[in-house]
Amino acid sequence: MNDDERYMRMALDEAHRAMERDEVPIGAIVVCKGRVVGRGHNLTETLTDVTAHAEMQAITAASETLGGKYLTECTLYVTVEPCLMCAGALGWSQISRVVYGTTDDKRGYHTYCPTPFHRRTEVVGGVLADECAELMKEFFKNKR
Repeated sequence: MNDDERYMRMALDEAHRAMERDEVPIGAIVVCKGRVVGRGHNLTETLTDVTAHAEMQAITAASETLGGKYLTECTLYVTVEPCLMCAGALGWSQISRVVYGTTDDKRGYHTYCPTPFHRRTEVVGGVLADECAELMKEFFKNKR
């Protein structure tokens, strides 16, 4: 298993935590120099806050851990393609890499803007995409 898959599995663990709270099962972690410095999962229902996405939780935690607002030597792993809000926040953080699992054709950033990230940010999609997509399908199937 490569590093991207290993860290995406950690993000999937966060997504399962969200699902246990009856939140949309999206999880995220931030890794800096081989160390997890931030993690989060969706808390929009729990906090009644539309901005409490997994990525936002992980960015905030990483910034607190590192003591600064820029995440230039970090990678965010998230189970679902970031929305435009989260992609914008990641752009402002100047994060080095964004790795996501499954795409989101309804609300993913690519639907609105092809390049919302910092110009140096590397973006990798499709890591454990099937597992990430299946978790989302399972959650919404149970909601219907």
